[in-house]
Amino acid sequence: MWKELLTHGVRVGKERVRKLMAQHGIRARHKRKYIATTNSNHDLPVAPNLLERNFTATAPNQVWTSDITYLATAEGWVYLAVIIDLFSRQVVGWSMQPHMKAELVTDALRMAWFRRRPQAGVIVHSDRGSQYCSGLFQDTLKAYGMRSSMSRRSDCWDNAPTESLWGSLKVARMHGRHFATRRAAMDEVIDWLGFYNARRLHSTLNYVSPMTFEKNWFAAQQGEAA
Repeated sequence: MWKELLTHGVRVGKERVRKLMAQHGIRARHKRKYIATTNSNHDLPVAPNLLERNFTATAPNQVWTSDITYLATAEGWVYLAVIIDLFSRQVVGWSMQPHMKAELVTDALRMAWFRRRPQAGVIVHSDRGSQYCSGLFQDTLKAYGMRSSMSRRSDCWDNAPTESLWGSLKVARMHGRHFATRRAAMDEVIDWLGFYNARRLHSTLNYVSPMTFEKNWFAAQQGEAA
């Protein structure tokens, strides 16, 4: 809240904001405990952990991360897979389905590739879920010239940036909500992803949005080349 006010030109102290929020009964929503959504108990080949919790990138399309989460609706579960560019934390690909099959994560990867058209060599980091170890997903990575990287078994901290995205989504839009249909939940998620990329301030990015951070980087590169 405090950082958001500063970006709109409102000069106010953090303690003042905290007191006003308390006076008006405004409380920050808290993230829920991590719950595993993929099954790593399988006999499929597992890729090495190429990141080892080094969540830094010096340019776009060097390292992407991916994960799956789920949302409850009156019609049943709906599952969301995303691809995040670690450089700007921008969601560059996503897919939503009523299942957690390999097609879910592969469709998200395909969207990311078609939107970004990166050069070969991109590292795509995920957990060891059967979807990511599947022949479909791994063959798609190879076709795009990408390298697979995987977390240790049941270790959410090895994919912390994507877990952080889930926390932000569920705190901002899903907490206390009840969706009658899968379509309603999907529409809400799509709207939030647009907001997240274009407007949500990110502490890792010095409190600018993912799209702004990337735009500023490209502008700086052009300035250096001039």
